[in-house]
Amino acid sequence: MSAGVTTLAQAVAADMNADAHDAEGYAVLRQAWEWLTSAASWRGDSGIAMRVAEHLGYTALATGIAVVLGVGLGMVVGHTGRGRGAVLGASGVLRAMPTLGLLTFLALIIPAGVTAALIPATIVLVILAVPPVLAATAAGFAAVDRATVDAARAVGFSTRQVVTSVELPLALPVLIGGVRSAWLQVLATATVAAYLGLGGIGRYLLDSLAVRDYGVMLGAALIVAVLSLLTDAIFALAQRLVTPRGVARGAAAETQRGSEQ
Repeated sequence: MSAGVTTLAQAVAADMNADAHDAEGYAVLRQAWEWLTSAASWRGDSGIAMRVAEHLGYTALATGIAVVLGVGLGMVVGHTGRGRGAVLGASGVLRAMPTLGLLTFLALIIPAGVTAALIPATIVLVILAVPPVLAATAAGFAAVDRATVDAARAVGFSTRQVVTSVELPLALPVLIGGVRSAWLQVLATATVAAYLGLGGIGRYLLDSLAVRDYGVMLGAALIVAVLSLLTDAIFALAQRLVTPRGVARGAAAETQRGSEQ
């Protein structure tokens, strides 16, 4: 009898704990919604609008630098075919580097200050963004039909004209795919900039964690997710627009043949 009562009491306690956990979860969701929909949350230097602008600024800066570095090197590697293994191997090493550990190391060796804090944060984000851009550019150039390149040379195209007028347009969809991947990775990781006293959405995550304001933390995470979805859709549209019609039709036909087999 006592064992049955004990078991029943344990079951009731478990149900009460589950109900309390659910209630806490709903409370966090409600707090996040109230924070996101409050006009006061969007105003001021620490408002959501300003933090989003800062976050996108960090992302654009790092991705822009990565595009300059990755596309330039990727074009050389993809066009000539030289050093492909070494370059892609090095980019793989960059992918494996611990972001937060590298950020901490750079912050320690670079003088303190808000301006100086932007330097290690940008370096870390650039290191994260270069590999997908580099790999996509090299792959896109390498995938260009050699017969097309030879035909361009046969009609008198210089090496520069072959690269800019033939290879680059054909490789552009793959290249934009690499930039798309880099942007999304940087956008999600740029929250670490807050660890060095910078702004962005990471500011909400760090400050709210200190005071256990989980509603704001959830709201900030949702903002990053929405930004990722919106910008991903923009890049997907850009990829589609720059894909030559012949290539798009060929890819569609190949997909259809594969589905029929």
